[in-house]
Amino acid sequence: MRRWFLIAAALCATLVYAESPPIGYVKNVTGDASVVTAGQARKAEVGTSVHVGSVLRTGQQASLGVTFKDETVMSFGPNTELTVDQYLYEPGQGKLRMNGKLAKGSMNYVSGVIAKLQPDAVTVTTPAGVIGVRGTQFLLKVEE
Repeated sequence: MRRWFLIAAALCATLVYAESPPIGYVKNVTGDASVVTAGQARKAEVGTSVHVGSVLRTGQQASLGVTFKDETVMSFGPNTELTVDQYLYEPGQGKLRMNGKLAKGSMNYVSGVIAKLQPDAVTVTTPAGVIGVRGTQFLLKVEE
């Protein structure tokens, strides 16, 4: 019974992500990189969509650039893994939120509209702590 529940939950998650609108797109990629959404890994290519819950991964000699709906830009270096935990961009209704988890690797972050309108609405979690975005750009490296 538990097994069927887990299979059903996975299928529901896949449908939710598949039906949810993209929150960003891959703008550039070199080397081996992927976007994993609802358990489905796709080779990262220019135009690959990113959704809430997506995991962005780069290989040893790879880099990846993503632009989000609010014009936030994230660039990732080799051996990086970031999960997009939350993303809410409805500025007309004052609903703004962006949270990600950088498990390893390096990232260059350039603020978009969310951080400019509501700086405390953007955070990046690392194994060592949480970064609250209060500026327009920062570099981050998490070593394994």
